[in-house]
Amino acid sequence: MVGKVLKKARRDFMFRYGRRLRQMEHWLVARLAMSMIWLLRLLPPDRALNFADRVARRIGPLVGRHRVAVNNLRLAYPEKSDAEIEAIASDMWGNMARLAAEYIFLDALFDFDPNATKPGRVEVRGIDHFVEIAGEKKPHILFTGHLGNFELLPVAAATFGMNITALFRPPNNPYLADYIHSTRRSTMGGLLPSSTGASFALAAILENGGNIGVLVDQKFTNGVETTFFGRSCQSNPVLGMLARHYDCDVYPARCVRLPGNRFRLEIEDKLTLPRTGGGSVDVRATTQLLADVVERWVREDPGQWMWFHKRWEMSGRRRKRGRAKEVS
Repeated sequence: MVGKVLKKARRDFMFRYGRRLRQMEHWLVARLAMSMIWLLRLLPPDRALNFADRVARRIGPLVGRHRVAVNNLRLAYPEKSDAEIEAIASDMWGNMARLAAEYIFLDALFDFDPNATKPGRVEVRGIDHFVEIAGEKKPHILFTGHLGNFELLPVAAATFGMNITALFRPPNNPYLADYIHSTRRSTMGGLLPSSTGASFALAAILENGGNIGVLVDQKFTNGVETTFFGRSCQSNPVLGMLARHYDCDVYPARCVRLPGNRFRLEIEDKLTLPRTGGGSVDVRATTQLLADVVERWVREDPGQWMWFHKRWEMSGRRRKRGRAKEVS
């Protein structure tokens, strides 16, 4: 009996100690990040972004995730040389650093004005789609991937009067999550954290005729099996399920990073979603269609995607097969 009590006390102590250690680590990382943000704020936007890019290209290859990125790139592009693979990985680190630094300057960077006589930092393609979606009194789904500065898309939507709620995944670090959420909320309209029950919240928005924005290029444990760059992966079927239930239009949208710290935001034509024999949206085929669109984007600008993500890691196959029957 005494031994069991001591073991339980030891487990409780280790749990509390580990939790406090993680909390301290999160606080230290957040302090370091906020210090870097403070330093970058002292620079003009262009100098700050270029500086962040140069630093990340030096530091990125030293972290463990670089090996994941290089391995993924070699499997995706078996025809490319080691030098070409490393060049894409370097571009990726530069892009990610710019994305982080651009949070500081979002208001200054987004300067799109449809009445301007000369181009600014941001150009927009598919303006008719922005205006059409904003004016229609029915639900729409917009999807994108982690390309360029994807955070600028909700800012553009708000500029055109589009009421949209964007699903986002908060960082694991709670201190950084609070900062990023406050920054996003001030410029991007509605935000919905990705968590348990998020799909029900998205459904409620569509039920009321609202619009939602979703990132679709991350691994989804026990999701529908799809292919991406010819390799099996697991994808979230929720967008296809919502499109099937509400029979709403689905639009691809993306941000392309241009030279000179400029951006191109675009909404492409709405997708023609695959249907089952009964006429309803085919969830599995729709989920694959979304992956195909993102793959096309990534192939056009491979250095602007986050290759360090473990997109092709498979898990929960037994549960996944049961789930596949449910959504097919």
